[in-house]
Amino acid sequence: MADDAEDLGVRPLTARSVVLSTLLGNHPAQLPVRALVRIGELFGIAEGTVRVALSRMVAAGDLTHADGDYALTARLLARQRRQDDSRTPRTLPWSGAWEIALVTGERRTAAERTALRRAMDGLRLAELREGSWLRPANLDRPRPSVADQCTWLTGTPDGDPVALAGKLWDLDGWAARARDLDARLGAADDPAHRFTVAAAAQRHLLTDPLLPAELLPDDWPGSTLRESYDAFVDHLRDLLRHYLSPVAAPTTSGSGSGPAGPGRATGARRRNS
Repeated sequence: MADDAEDLGVRPLTARSVVLSTLLGNHPAQLPVRALVRIGELFGIAEGTVRVALSRMVAAGDLTHADGDYALTARLLARQRRQDDSRTPRTLPWSGAWEIALVTGERRTAAERTALRRAMDGLRLAELREGSWLRPANLDRPRPSVADQCTWLTGTPDGDPVALAGKLWDLDGWAARARDLDARLGAADDPAHRFTVAAAAQRHLLTDPLLPAELLPDDWPGSTLRESYDAFVDHLRDLLRHYLSPVAAPTTSGSGSGPAGPGRATGARRRNS
């Protein structure tokens, strides 16, 4: 099964990945060191290895450490919000309109250009050509201040919008990988392997273009992968609640978005297909 995971590009299980995925899945994104050590033990990672990883993550600016608790920094809290949105996307009825962003800022630094590209990825816009970004206007999400480098317009393509969507996104490639990850997640027979595949599924969901159903191929697997991932979170949430009960009380509010998240998203999910 390890070979199969490698074929899917699944990252190996490490102390850092266990800590990060656990905190990304917890609301609030904070746990005592004893809990993180025990979670490492669940996946066969020695206490010393977990503690070294925690120290390095603090030094790298990934975590803060105070009063025996480790918590995500602001940068990773933003990633947690993106993960939550990828599981329960806030979609709008689509009228056929497209968001269009044209870069109009002058004398931009390399850092500003990089920040804009990351912001556009987070907003799930695709680049038609350099400095021109667009997507269907069916998502409800705020734009970060870095997006002020662009002039924003709303319009409709003269040609076939389905063909345009196929040009902007590799929909067949995304769907093929989603189906592979979904199958692997269902077949994984031990917690560590399921954890690694689930983490890969979460990263893949972050790249779902979240297009209106009218622009998607038949049998689009976005919702299916979300449902399988949520079922995994339910199972692992119960496992961790039992495993950590002597150490840390489980979170009972908020949504769990990471592979080891004790919490769970509540409320109805809006599907993109």
